[in-house]
Amino acid sequence: MHRTIFTTPVVAPLLRGFSVGFLRLTGWTVEGSLPPEATKSVFIAAPHTSNWDLPYTLMAAFALRLTPYWMGKAGIFRFPFGGLMRWLGGIAVDRSKSNNLVAASAQAIVEADGPLQLIVPPEGTRSKTRYWKTGFYYIATTAKVPIILAYMDYDTRRVGLGPVFDTTDDIEADMTRIKAFYKPFKGKNADQFDQEM
Repeated sequence: MHRTIFTTPVVAPLLRGFSVGFLRLTGWTVEGSLPPEATKSVFIAAPHTSNWDLPYTLMAAFALRLTPYWMGKAGIFRFPFGGLMRWLGGIAVDRSKSNNLVAASAQAIVEADGPLQLIVPPEGTRSKTRYWKTGFYYIATTAKVPIILAYMDYDTRRVGLGPVFDTTDDIEADMTRIKAFYKPFKGKNADQFDQEM
């Protein structure tokens, strides 16, 4: 995978200190830690309802000492911001093309020579949507890595890592359990996060 802000010498420790300080000063609490068996993993990022989710996610990742990569719509990777978005850990996703994103993402995780946490918002958009996309689920099961239930709650100003989610052979039941975990959390634009099963 490409070098990111999280793996850049000198810059990463400075930004870690800034992130911890900023989150503390603005009243955010960072919770949880990455289990040793999950250095390669897929994170569910929910609720995702605002552009503000990205900077808070990046600061939380610094505070938690993660090595994250995240998926974003291809439009934000256009000139002049493409290089910056990739340095921030971004991977462009072209939603208009039918490509095998699951297989490519799983392969990238397997072939990574170090820690890699792939952050995937299951809603697939900041807009209100009732049905979550299952790409994160198939990426994790294909790569044989854990799913981490990461969360951000603007109501209580908590951000962190929840439990490792163990998948079964029943994706519908698994998705119901995952959405149940996220039911208490409020996004910045809470009305855009559909918590129905």
